[in-house]
Amino acid sequence: MLVLLAFIIVFHITSAALLFISTIDNAWWVGNNFSTDVWKICFNYSNCTTISEDATEYQAIQATMILSTILCCVAFFVFILQLFRLKQGERFVLTSIIQLLSCLCVMIAAAIYTDRHEHMHDAAEYLQLDFKSGYYGYSFILAWIAFAFTLISGVMYLVLRKRK
Repeated sequence: MLVLLAFIIVFHITSAALLFISTIDNAWWVGNNFSTDVWKICFNYSNCTTISEDATEYQAIQATMILSTILCCVAFFVFILQLFRLKQGERFVLTSIIQLLSCLCVMIAAAIYTDRHEHMHDAAEYLQLDFKSGYYGYSFILAWIAFAFTLISGVMYLVLRKRK
């Protein structure tokens, strides 16, 4: 049982780390001499311009990625609390619900980014960047991997019963 518990804790911490990296790092859309994320556009990998405040879809992405990271961390603390408080044989339902909400937030953010990153063309043309020649960066891919990890851990907590 200790091995299973250690695996669950490591899996959850890995999910949180993936969420932190994908939210913070500047590699959601990468191209020749530029990279973008949900916060800014960087060209020549050093000159950065923040995304316009008028771009409400990016504010939605920012908010849901931050919320997913916070929910994942809260779920971990709730899991630790429930680990010592729940009676034997009970399920970690609250932890599961919080983790599945984190999963939902990541999915929403990545889906909005997939749909709306093309609106960055206007800003890219202003900065004289060839935005269409870019590709999804590793932060975007990590966000989708974090989605899978949080979904799996949310289901694991739902199924998991506290045993001896």
